[in-house]
Amino acid sequence: MKKQRLLFTALAAVVLGASACNNQPAKTGEDTTATTAPVEVKLKEETVTYKDDTTTLVGYVVYNENVTTPRPAVLVVPEWWGLNEYPKTRARQLAELGYIAIAVDMYGNGLIAPTPKEAGAEAGKFYTNPALMKSRIEAALTVIKSFKQTDTSRIAAIGYCFGGAVVLNVAKLGAPLKGVVSFHGNLAGAPANKDLLKAKILVCHGADDKFVSPEEIAAFRKGLDSIGADYQFIAYPGAVHAFTNPGSTEKGQQFNIPIAYNAAADTASWKDMKTFFGRIF
Repeated sequence: MKKQRLLFTALAAVVLGASACNNQPAKTGEDTTATTAPVEVKLKEETVTYKDDTTTLVGYVVYNENVTTPRPAVLVVPEWWGLNEYPKTRARQLAELGYIAIAVDMYGNGLIAPTPKEAGAEAGKFYTNPALMKSRIEAALTVIKSFKQTDTSRIAAIGYCFGGAVVLNVAKLGAPLKGVVSFHGNLAGAPANKDLLKAKILVCHGADDKFVSPEEIAAFRKGLDSIGADYQFIAYPGAVHAFTNPGSTEKGQQFNIPIAYNAAADTASWKDMKTFFGRIF
């Protein structure tokens, strides 16, 4: 654990001065269903309040209430801005595909960080404390498993930027997930451990991302290769950090950071996620 804390402390220094995403809704390509499609999609949206130790968390659960049988569940971990509208939009899109989804509150009390400085301070607490990442995800898992709509044997997680780093690291730390998908997430952190990693991994990476170095990519892949991990690493040409988010270009200009939306990469990565889910579920 001491070694992991040192790794996360080093990563925090990078993230506090770098990673950022945006909070605008996104549109993606053609939808498919995870289960047999009902005639009509009728989304049920619920705000759920739960605890991780003494911290109150406020998550967002959504599912198609016209599906009567249990279906796979997907956790959606937000960018470092917190649980704003963007992860909720992605959760609704997942529900339309036939899943039950929970947009995860990582910071507590539904906190949204409005600036990179504030977002970096909040995200940094997790990069320096990997156990906190895992405990927040485990708290969300407990919530989603309590829904009768959930097939508790089939649960995955996706994450964006900070959220991508979270899902990759909690998978390496042994979280009981069938698979994880990182969209433009940071790759450094916990070492790969064949005794802990249970999940299959999909990394959707912007080929021109300025915040993830070639050395970081090489180290990440070398670690997974060394334990024979089941993973895919897909780099989308011309895509930079936050490429899935339509509002990221404006946000990048506002804060003078190199992030931008890429419609082609957004659509392609969402399609790749659907294919990945079809394989693991």
